[in-house]
Amino acid sequence: MPHGSALRSAITASGTTPLIGVYDMYSASIAAQHYDGLFVSGFGFAASFYGLPDIGFIAWPDIVAFTERLRWAFPRHHLLVDIDDGYGDPEVACHVVRRLERAGASGVILEDQKRPRRCGHVAGKQLLPLDEYLDKLERVLACRTGDLTVVARTDATDEAEILTRAKALAATDADVVLVDGVRDVDAIRRIRDSIGDKPLLFNQIAGGRSPRLSLGELAELGVDVAIYSTPCLFAAHEAMDKALTDLTVTGGRLPETGDSGVGVSQSVELLTRNLQGTQSTQHG
Repeated sequence: MPHGSALRSAITASGTTPLIGVYDMYSASIAAQHYDGLFVSGFGFAASFYGLPDIGFIAWPDIVAFTERLRWAFPRHHLLVDIDDGYGDPEVACHVVRRLERAGASGVILEDQKRPRRCGHVAGKQLLPLDEYLDKLERVLACRTGDLTVVARTDATDEAEILTRAKALAATDADVVLVDGVRDVDAIRRIRDSIGDKPLLFNQIAGGRSPRLSLGELAELGVDVAIYSTPCLFAAHEAMDKALTDLTVTGGRLPETGDSGVGVSQSVELLTRNLQGTQSTQHG
């Protein structure tokens, strides 16, 4: 089944489909063992590739190249790519979408922010006029040459504006609607009611504005797909900080590796699987 159709089928199946945020090939190699779906998080990619916050520094050739590497290593996984505002005007956005289709992306997320943009869970976001965003979205939808799944995202924060934009996005041919930075469960219910039968995506990010909910709880709320933007990035941050603190405490002596530790053999085994694209999930 083509990548876009496979993702669309997973999203419209019963329950809530999880997609795990990855920021480099190593994090993707680990995530791919556990879940069938990967999400190229703008937050994670900006942090990993540039060492910068998620405020619009990502260049589209870098995200396309990363997607190509991911698809080569993980031919059977869902691969949703955050393309922010499309990296510029509608012509650029369409070019990026066509390139990502050829690279093997399953889907993309296009937001309604204007520059300077911000992570959806921080203050200072500014929105494009709705008609301007809808024009960009419609052009992106029309430029697809295959079955790419398109998620229409609004970063509105005012309740009335959220519902107005969510309804407008649901009325397009976009496959899924995302309202980022939703603050509570009641807001999720209102959004779900406002968009009718259109599939709904929910973004979970540790320390963000949205409530922490299980997949079962999200399914009960009518959420069709959940992206987990940063668990790999934040876990790596914590683990690396601890490992280097421990190294200092031990005077530079590395710990023993055993059943619970990672050493050369475990790492090489993980990465060797990518040579044949043989990664399979343990669960998820």
